[in-house]
Formats: sequence, structure tokens, C-alpha cells
Amino acid sequence: MLDWLLTPIDPARAHEVGFAVSWHARLMTVAWGVLAPIAVVAARYLKVMPGQDWPRELDNKTWWHCHWMGQVLAYALSLIGLGLILGGGASDGVNALLHQWLGYSVLALATLQVLLGVFRGTKGGPTARATDGSLTGDHYDMTPWRLKFELLHRVFGYFALLIAAAAIVSGFWYANAPRWMWIVIANWWVALLILSAVLQRRGFAFDTYQAIWGPDPGLPGNRIPKTGWGTRREDHAMNSISKEGAE
Repeated sequence: MLDWLLTPIDPARAHEVGFAVSWHARLMTVAWGVLAPIAVVAARYLKVMPGQDWPRELDNKTWWHCHWMGQVLAYALSLIGLGLILGGGASDGVNALLHQWLGYSVLALATLQVLLGVFRGTKGGPTARATDGSLTGDHYDMTPWRLKFELLHRVFGYFALLIAAAAIVSGFWYANAPRWMWIVIANWWVALLILSAVLQRRGFAFDTYQAIWGPDPGLPGNRIPKTGWGTRREDHAMNSISKEGAE
């Protein structure tokens, strides 16, 4: 069994890669096969933590720290991985060309995500008041720019994950990776998909706006249609809290 696991996926070819290629593969797989998916899962399903007394307890930043730190680290590892492979020279062949274009596409989308994050606009609201003391802010008011940002951020993010998965698979094939590598990454991705399905079914995909500021219907963001697919929005939670307080 051990010999079978250590055998390259294509026995007709050798699995011989140098220092630059091997570390490029390791860094990119960790960045886009592990860190980036975890950051996305955290952003989608940890806006309201298990045991959090929402909506009495608002704006739990666990998801935010996991998301931005995971994505920044993934981007940094990608740049290092890019430097390694550029320094090692380009490879020839259709498989190599496909992998290169997939990789560059992922890096382009990742760079767009970084730029979107930098220029996402102001937060506003009670926890980030403007200099004049008002609550105004791109996110609190859900301005047109904020709505565009959220749409683009989601689309680019999920698209980047799909292309990254294809890039990892093509890289594994090009390098003729041993069978155990294919098994580990495949099982990891399946585990993430199962976890996401369970969390989605249990209602952990909270609407970002309500997770931060609550479900009060008077808030600007609660007076417009919710953003994102399959997200959870509670329209009457504040009414039930008010009734409990009155009792």
C-alpha cells in the first residue's frame, strides 16, 4: 500500500522536480488549496459564532480576522511561489502552458480582490462613526459602491477558488505527483464541501449587515434586498426581543 501511495499518478512518467518547482507547488497548494478556502468558509459561516447571543451580541469579528489574515497570507505565499517559478525558468508543453495561464488568472483575480479590499469604502455605523459624529458610511448606508463591491468580491472570490482548484490539479498532473498527494487534497476539499453544506443547512450563512448591526428594520441595509445567495436574514427578531423586554 505504501509503495502504491508513493507511486506517481502516471507510472509511465517520472516524478522528478527541482527545488524551485517543488516549493512553488507546496506554497501554491497551501495558499489556494488550504488557506483561501478556509478564509472563504470563515467569512460565510462564522459571522455569528456558535453560542453567540445574537442579536443582543453584534459584530463578532472572528470571521473578519480569519478572512483577511487567511487571504493576505495566501496572497503573500502566492507571490513567493511566483518568484520561485519565474526564477527557475518557464517550462514547455501544453500541460505546462495550461497550468501557467490558470495560475496567472488566479493571481490576477487575487490582485483585484486586494484592490477591492483596499477601496471597499468606509464602514460607518455606531462602531465607526464619521468625524462629524454621524453614522454615515458606505457599509452602514449600503451605498451603490458598497453594493458593487460585495457583488464583485463574491464573484471574483468564488471564481478564483474554482480556477485555483483547476490550477492545482493541472500542476499535480504536470509534476506527476504521487497518489497520496491527490488523495489528501481531494479528501480535504470534500471535507470542506461537506462542512459547508452542514453549516448552510443549519443556518450559519448570516447576512453580513445583520451580523454586524442587527435586524432592526429601521437600519438602512435592512430596508433593501439582502445581498448574497442563500444568506440568512431575520426580519422579526428585533420585534420578539422588544416583546420579551416588555414582559
